Amino acid sequence: MIIQINEELRTYIDPLSADEYAALERSLLAEGCRDALVLWGDVLVDGHNRYELCRKHGIEFKTVQNTRFTSLDDVRLWMIENHLGRRSVSDFQRGVLALRKKEILQARKQAQAQQAAPDAGQGGAPQPAEPAPVPSRQALARAARVSSNTLGQIEKIHKAAAPELVRAVKAGDISINAAAAVAALPAEQQVAAAAEGRKALRELARQARQAKAGSRNEAGAAPAAGDAAEADIIEDYPAEVARLRRLVAALTEERDALKKKVMHLTVALAEARNND
Repeated sequence: MIIQINEELRTYIDPLSADEYAALERSLLAEGCRDALVLWGDVLVDGHNRYELCRKHGIEFKTVQNTRFTSLDDVRLWMIENHLGRRSVSDFQRGVLALRKKEILQARKQAQAQQAAPDAGQGGAPQPAEPAPVPSRQALARAARVSSNTLGQIEKIHKAAAPELVRAVKAGDISINAAAAVAALPAEQQVAAAAEGRKALRELARQARQAKAGSRNEAGAAPAAGDAAEADIIEDYPAEVARLRRLVAALTEERDALKKKVMHLTVALAEARNND
């Protein structure tokens, strides 16, 4: 069958990094394409990278139809839920996906309200099914496995950050917390700091926090403990604990990998010395 590529769906989720793409390619060459590509009619919904690599290397693949989709919004919501469950997705990416879900559900609710208004005078007109409710921030944060406070910071970045600042967050050059502070500044300052790199971004975040704390003090607000460091109030402790546990697990895995690398290098060095 002919598979159609919808460019919007292909780019709806952040692309794999070069390392992730190379790892997927190695896996497909070694083990074949184990997971079926998901289609909506002839439109590819999930598996764009696998499809591209399978065609490149002549690897066989299977497809499966998702018959529950009735619109592109259904497809987008499914893609969001699918990626929120993946471990490799960063906190920032999960937060952005959760916000996209919120926007879709809000738009559906508004559209139905507008449609219901003209039909109100037609007593016999059938009422459309109730759309899914728009989740609260805490519910969205739990689904994204971040704290409610972190999701609020991601929303600030999503709405106000220059593209250069967003790329810096994705690259790990600046934390979500610091980027939210920088996003409140004029776009030209964001762009200039992002061009200079990590150190400039952190300095700009520090200046933004100090300016915010100063304006609070001038307004007569009592500074909170640790306000100079922009200490955040945690609204959803379970989500924050889960995020910290994932961070600890990732750092532990990285530490163990470095230990193994050091061990292999030590053995190789010893063998080289013995051969000399």
